[in-house]
Amino acid sequence: MSRDRCPRCLRPQSHCLCPLIPHLDNRTRVLILQHPDEVRHALNTARLAAFGLSNAELRVGERFAELESELAGAEAWLLFPGEGARCVDGLDTAAGAGERLLIVPDGTWRKARRILHCNPWLAALPRLSLPDGLVSRYRLRKAPGPGALSTVEAIVHCLNALEGAGRFDALLRPFEALIDAQIAAMGEDTYRRNHLRE
Repeated sequence: MSRDRCPRCLRPQSHCLCPLIPHLDNRTRVLILQHPDEVRHALNTARLAAFGLSNAELRVGERFAELESELAGAEAWLLFPGEGARCVDGLDTAAGAGERLLIVPDGTWRKARRILHCNPWLAALPRLSLPDGLVSRYRLRKAPGPGALSTVEAIVHCLNALEGAGRFDALLRPFEALIDAQIAAMGEDTYRRNHLRE
């Protein structure tokens, strides 16, 4: 028998995160492209980001052929490391002629690469990367390497860099509550044995 879930955040009603999700105005449009395997994942942080930002959209799929023409002429940046990627902290934050668009693939690194493989036009966009040395608060997933952040953490860092330090930190409140609830559900001993980093 399954527990009742909140239709918005998809968490069990007893652990609904909606009261913690802020409503923050962002000038930079955020488009999250989520791999279908992530939609029902218990630790889905992309939904938190999409619900907490006034100028954000979440689309699910592997192929996004319609987007290529939709985004024609937009100042679009892909948040994904790669050759020639510019660090978001060094990007000119002055307002340009048009709307700035941040495209964020969401999924495991393998699934995010799959989205880029299925959408060559997306892989060809100018890329942004995060600065070295960032530490994730995502205490339940093993990062593939140093500096790997959850989707919501990466978006918060980018928007803070582009629109003002600390402006989007409130988006991390529901994320922290999500992690804390998962740790409580598994028990402190299990968490320490399987997830705690020394």
